[in-house]
Amino acid sequence: MTGKIFRGCFIIGLVAIFLSSALFLMIMTDRNEKDVYRDMKELTAYAAHGVETWGMDYLENLDSSHRLTWVTADGTVLYDSVADQTQMENHLDREEIAEALETGEGYSEHESRTLLEKNLYYALLLEDGSVLRVACTQTTVGAMFLEVAQPILWMLALSLILSAVLASSLARQITRPINSMDLERPDLDKPYEELAPLVGRIREQNRTISRQMEELRQRQREFSALSANMSEGLLILNSKYTILSANQSALGLLGETAQPESLRQGRCPQEVWQAAAEALAGHHGEAFLQKEGRIFEILASPVTSSGHVTGAMILMVDVTEREERENLRREFSANVSHELKTPLTAISGFAELMKEGLVAPDMMKEFAGDIYRECSQLIALVDDILKLSRLDEGTAEIQEEVVDLYAMSAEVLERLRTNAAKREVTLRLEGDSQPITGVWRILDEMIYNLCENAIKYNKEGGRVTVRVTGDRSKTVLSVADTGIGIPKAQQDRVFERFYRVDKSHSRAIGGTGLGLSIVKHGAQVHNAQVALESEPDVGTTVTLTFPKI
Repeated sequence: MTGKIFRGCFIIGLVAIFLSSALFLMIMTDRNEKDVYRDMKELTAYAAHGVETWGMDYLENLDSSHRLTWVTADGTVLYDSVADQTQMENHLDREEIAEALETGEGYSEHESRTLLEKNLYYALLLEDGSVLRVACTQTTVGAMFLEVAQPILWMLALSLILSAVLASSLARQITRPINSMDLERPDLDKPYEELAPLVGRIREQNRTISRQMEELRQRQREFSALSANMSEGLLILNSKYTILSANQSALGLLGETAQPESLRQGRCPQEVWQAAAEALAGHHGEAFLQKEGRIFEILASPVTSSGHVTGAMILMVDVTEREERENLRREFSANVSHELKTPLTAISGFAELMKEGLVAPDMMKEFAGDIYRECSQLIALVDDILKLSRLDEGTAEIQEEVVDLYAMSAEVLERLRTNAAKREVTLRLEGDSQPITGVWRILDEMIYNLCENAIKYNKEGGRVTVRVTGDRSKTVLSVADTGIGIPKAQQDRVFERFYRVDKSHSRAIGGTGLGLSIVKHGAQVHNAQVALESEPDVGTTVTLTFPKI
């Protein structure tokens, strides 16, 4: 590269010197040559007109003190007024001839052998493409140099300008290969050997950048895969509320189908906006959003860099089940308190009357019986609560064995036959032997609760039918009664704890209100499906579908 620049600058210097010398000589002889050239041009114009009109005859008959030469377009001399044209060499390389062929007219001059004279040449291009040249001799005058001092300065200035232009052109030629290098693949272009270290460094940096970019792309793909498969909504904002990243869950909560540029431009819920504002203010924001029957907890955390808040990360978590469980827990606590308080209040009342001696001796037995019944109800309630607690927590003793649902149903009906007889309810068992794998104690409790409810809420003279059937894929146990039935609006709630369709009727016939809840949890233990069909004043059918062994 250094050699090329040196050679270029050397050539520029030579060109500048040559042009300056030519300009200097032209200016020095300008005044003397002006008249000569004017005469030569006039003579040439006349001669050209004669040649174009009469051809060679005109030249042969022309008497002139100037030397005339007629040259074809390929440089062949057709006529010369001084020498024999047949002995003359080709004139195509003569300066004035070449210039005339290019521009229409040409000038040149040559020093004579004595250096006291110089030959001036003027050439004119004719219409047929040939060139007519006129030459004359002029004497040089050294004193002319003193008259052209000022033009010499202009010549030098022009030389500098031309040198600058040529140097600029050369610089562009030198730097063009460098600028055209493909920095992504520098090995393909090596304009100069001196650039080899730089090319090697670029190649290594490209490899390093490529590895880093691939790592970043891999992390981006991993992050996108994780966020896309998150059920929680994830939003990442900068300090100007511009959305940098958002997964589909977050877009759904914002009511958007595509990621908006800014949180302000979207249909952003007020809860999300307030949480984002808290985070961008440097605090942890928290809010709850209810949408389409679901409850979402909005958690917003600030993102800081060098002690300044640069953005926020917002997580939208579906806490519907958690809130529902919390509501159920509160409701369960309230129901337990109420159910426990009722028998305890009765027992306390009876005991107070007996303590104060306000009960007649003949009524003591009746009061003691009432206390016994309330205690029995209280014990049954506590027992059912413990059963549900063990099922909820998964701490119930689970020892699976093969259980024949048909035989178990027959045994349960036999235990309830006395209660059914009191209400004149007929018990019937249909089906055949259907063994399944399960927990004997839980299955027995489930069937007992279903049959007991069917008797309790039946009509006098009604009927309870237990049917056990099955096929290759499932076993079905159904308990149908002809009782009071359940209104359709309340059918979805009968499996809730302590829920009673008719509280006054339920209190009169006893029970804890937890029977169907135990059935539901027992079904979950056995991966069974529970279905209920009921019609008021017609009856109710509860169906348990167990997977086959």
